[in-house]
Amino acid sequence: MAERPGGSSGAPSADTPVAELVQRATEQITRLVRDELTMARAEMTAKGKRAGVGAGLLGGGAMFGLLAAGTAVATVVLALAAVLPDAVAALIVTVILAIAAAVAAQRGKKQISGVMPATPTATRDSVRADTEAIRGAASRRKP
Repeated sequence: MAERPGGSSGAPSADTPVAELVQRATEQITRLVRDELTMARAEMTAKGKRAGVGAGLLGGGAMFGLLAAGTAVATVVLALAAVLPDAVAALIVTVILAIAAAVAAQRGKKQISGVMPATPTATRDSVRADTEAIRGAASRRKP
């Protein structure tokens, strides 16, 4: 480790000046806060991406639902216009689109609900652990 101005290396000793201890603590707390903010930013970015994918899938499910409704209308028209073959074909397409809509909507809902809550939980837990470590070190340091 690099030598400190008082002749000490990295660990504080009994003869380390208070000003140097305060400076070290300030640097460490600043670094800790920056690291926690970086971690929170990364966590929120990841959650935002997952929410975007879920919203896209949900929109896809809505689109397939609209297609299914349009095809259902066409099925009714064809059923009235021609007795069986056209109606059966339209009904098959309607069922396939309805199944696709249900699958996409279910996946979108699952994706969005997996993002909630939108708080950076890993960062929160890390900050709590840091706070406990600082409190523990401070209580051990008291005379």
